[in-house]
Amino acid sequence: MGVFDNELRKLKEKMLILACLVEEAIRKSVKALIERDSELAKQIISRDNLINGLEVDINDDCIRLIALRQPMARDLRFITTAMKISTDLERMGDLAVNIAERAIELNQEPFLKPFVNIPKMADITESMVEDAINAFVKEDVDLCYEIIKRDEQVDELLKKNHSELFDLMIKNPDIIPLALKRMFIAKYLERIADHATNIAEMVIYMVEGKMVRQTYVTDEIKKLCIEDFTLRQE
Repeated sequence: MGVFDNELRKLKEKMLILACLVEEAIRKSVKALIERDSELAKQIISRDNLINGLEVDINDDCIRLIALRQPMARDLRFITTAMKISTDLERMGDLAVNIAERAIELNQEPFLKPFVNIPKMADITESMVEDAINAFVKEDVDLCYEIIKRDEQVDELLKKNHSELFDLMIKNPDIIPLALKRMFIAKYLERIADHATNIAEMVIYMVEGKMVRQTYVTDEIKKLCIEDFTLRQE
């Protein structure tokens, strides 16, 4: 194995470590919420610096490899994708901290009602994060498209969660502060799912050189641009 190949292998290993830390933070933050475990939530918050530091380290490695090795084509896409994925993972870690913080606040208040939609959202979201990293390691494009489809399930659960909480707030305005915190938590999970979707889309680009997000909206954008240009000319 050449020096450059060895450096790429080490970069991938760091990415896996970062992903494991983030997956653990997401899983434990939801557990702290469901089980009303404030000590566990505090542990997640205290370990966020590990995620932040590793993300900075990965980005430094990527910049160094681009500057010194001047990679081409597929290797360049791999390195730039790694940089973007590490940023998405770090933001997922921040969102896990947000969940832990809201869990601590909720644990100090009376219990509102059993969690139903949030555990379902968490299960799907955690599977999306895990599969997104597996897709990156294995360069599995088919798995990427499955992840993208799963994001719609999370969006539907978010709407359902918000609708149910709105109904409760209308019936009993006193629970509005508690309900809003639950809504925030659901939104944090939905954003984590969005980041997992971002990773899946970037893996497709890394493997196939195709920007998926762009192909989804190209025709619509063209139509809007043409309509806007026509209006400006009138």
